[in-house]
Amino acid sequence: MSMFYALSKLLPLLIYPAGLTCVLLVVALVQGRQKRRVDRWIAGALLILALSGNRIVSFVLVRSLEQRIPPLPIEYVKPADAIVVLGGCTQEGQAPRPTHEIGEAGDRLLYAAYLYRNGLAPHVVVSGGYGPLYNPGEISEAAVMAELLSSMGVPQDAIVLEERSRNTYENAVYTYPILASHGWRRIILVTSALHMPRASAVFNRFDLDIQPAPTDYLVTYSDWAFYTHPDLAVQLMNLFPKAEYMAVSYTHLTLPTN
Repeated sequence: MSMFYALSKLLPLLIYPAGLTCVLLVVALVQGRQKRRVDRWIAGALLILALSGNRIVSFVLVRSLEQRIPPLPIEYVKPADAIVVLGGCTQEGQAPRPTHEIGEAGDRLLYAAYLYRNGLAPHVVVSGGYGPLYNPGEISEAAVMAELLSSMGVPQDAIVLEERSRNTYENAVYTYPILASHGWRRIILVTSALHMPRASAVFNRFDLDIQPAPTDYLVTYSDWAFYTHPDLAVQLMNLFPKAEYMAVSYTHLTLPTN
């Protein structure tokens, strides 16, 4: 594991909501008896917690990315050489799990299998490696994805594995030579809607004809309409921070480095 890779994963943790809150509280502790400074650092920590865990704030952050690239209804998908589905959506079948499992972003695999079964591409390229700080399992995420896709009806001989990548940039860097070696230029790129702007920007650096096919939407149109309409009870609930919305805010902030 390179030092640069380790630092790129570890240092940003200090500026994400949970890490930054802890940093501010530690700074408050070392201020000693300087009450005004202590109060300011604690107030800053509380503000970060309140904003990052706020439902409307997290929804605004999510929509700012999910709405950049529109959904692609299946009737508008053009046949391609291959479907490329990005990792970050599975859990290896280590004990006590009875088998490999689909994670929070598992819709990526479900949608890729759906597109394949509808005859939109004869091949599926799964991209995801393994290693410290990324995937501490015993096999690559691509291998896990391939097994799960096979259980969804995608033939094993239609699945191609890219097993080296540890982030979005490497997804593209290591997937492109595989595509080029087979003469596959037209691809359907499948990943979460929140992740698609980053992913499509990276893949567009290569000589590929890309159809972005986002899935795994976190905020639907009905969600947004319900939680923003002027109902007193709903708006009071919006005021209280929750861990699940902090996790969404965290995901939004981490995307540039993934």
